[in-house]
Amino acid sequence: MPYETLLSPVTIGNLELPNRVVMAPLARRRASQPGNVPTEMDAHYYVQRASAGLIVTEPAQISPRGQGDLATPGTHSDAQEAGWKSIAGAVHARQGRIALHLWHAGRMSHRRLQEDGAPPVAPSAIRARGAKVVVQADDGTLDLVDADDPRPLETDEIAGIVLQYVDAAHRAARAGFDMIEIDAANGYLLHQFMATGTNRRTDEYGGSVENRVRLVVEVMEAVSGVIGANRVGIRLSPGFTGADIEDDEAPESSLRLAEELKRIGIVYVQLAEADDDLRRALRDAYDGAIIASGDWTAREANARIERREADAAAFGRAFVANPDLVERLKTGTPLAEPDPVTFNGGEKGDTDYPAPDEAQGNRND
Repeated sequence: MPYETLLSPVTIGNLELPNRVVMAPLARRRASQPGNVPTEMDAHYYVQRASAGLIVTEPAQISPRGQGDLATPGTHSDAQEAGWKSIAGAVHARQGRIALHLWHAGRMSHRRLQEDGAPPVAPSAIRARGAKVVVQADDGTLDLVDADDPRPLETDEIAGIVLQYVDAAHRAARAGFDMIEIDAANGYLLHQFMATGTNRRTDEYGGSVENRVRLVVEVMEAVSGVIGANRVGIRLSPGFTGADIEDDEAPESSLRLAEELKRIGIVYVQLAEADDDLRRALRDAYDGAIIASGDWTAREANARIERREADAAAFGRAFVANPDLVERLKTGTPLAEPDPVTFNGGEKGDTDYPAPDEAQGNRND
């Protein structure tokens, strides 16, 4: 077997994974309207990829205010919960395992996506310069626009954000998800609180490293209180510089947060955008599983796991074009190449990639 370690079983928390190939969270923008409800097509999409050791869903906003792009699914209404329940059930029927990825976009949004045209919220009133979001234009077409000017959250509003995560966690549990993953990466709300360039607050959620990670810690504690820390993971990207994110203390805040995740008992960190020194430091500071996420080949991912730098590896684009990715890795079948033109949702580019004997592309290594 060409990738024996990558394809070997692993236990994360109480969940036994048949392999270490994780499907990364991939925004697809295909929720049905009105209501941003997951659909039957979504279930088909995830079922096709059920052979992954663990599927992490596309980002699901915890509230209407948390939405950061047009037609992203939510997890704050009964209809959305029912849609996710169908998806989790369909994946389980194929012996798959699936985590719901909970998300709040924060300043990475636009008033066209917000209730009553209100500005998006953020730790501080600092616009994400150059960042783009997808909205619906007046004529009904899709429009790519600059992220809007946010307003800072009042201190007494922050507890309400935590409660939105709690409600979403209850919905995830009722829907039957195996795990929950919290998004604290890629320039979204929780990352905005952690980063020095986006958090200029002077209350208990700003200033020191301890204060800037406070909201993330509160969210992790609260969600763990709903379903148990042994079913909760988090996505971090301390080296991420997109979305106009600047952070002079990313290593310090990441390591401080790692100590808190260890204390709470969070079972895994999906780690992207970190240099090797920080990866090693996080590995030492945190005793849960590390899911390495990056633009690596299967050979590189296998080597990292063999070196014990990670326990599993998350793949994104490869899973878009190769729903049978695990089988292709087992057999050395060439990988199909994804078509970026189709990344905006719909059957084309989601569920219609060719069978292995039709695929064109390079071999896995």
